[in-house]
Amino acid sequence: MTAEPGGPLHPLEDYRAYLLMLARAHFDQRLQGKLGASDLVQQTLLEAHQRHEQFRGRSAGEQAAWLRQILAHNLADAVRRFSREARNLGLEQSLNVALDESSARIEAWVASQGPRPDEQAERGELLLHLAEALDRLPPEQRTVLDLKHLQGRSVAEICQLLGRSEASVAGLLRRGLKSLREVLTGGR
Repeated sequence: MTAEPGGPLHPLEDYRAYLLMLARAHFDQRLQGKLGASDLVQQTLLEAHQRHEQFRGRSAGEQAAWLRQILAHNLADAVRRFSREARNLGLEQSLNVALDESSARIEAWVASQGPRPDEQAERGELLLHLAEALDRLPPEQRTVLDLKHLQGRSVAEICQLLGRSEASVAGLLRRGLKSLREVLTGGR
């Protein structure tokens, strides 16, 4: 989320689905079986709660950026802990950049679907709602939408990553977007 001028702060729990969406998109496969993206999100929210007095921002956008920074640190720390790598500031910085880029991509996607720029606070709310809606999709649909819209991957790259045909990936994207629209509109 970009900073919404004067946009109200949210309870930390409101960011759970948003952080989970980002964590899944940047989860290192070396962590499979040792730790889950939801564990990292829980740790991030716990640390944010414990360090709430360190937060100096005034908007929901600044709050989201602060939470992304904590998540990036936790992702990098988990990779170090489970892969026995020494502290790598480059890894943490690249995760910060990757999370910011994913957030910007998803925000641009939301903006292209919805409100005008002068309605940024509403767009921030829509972004949190979108993250919750993505979390309710079947895993395969959520995965292709994450790869396409959060990571900015092409259909060809998604096919290669998932070992699926182009028709299969295109179908998952179509069904995922349709399901997402239904979840967002309440089936209307």
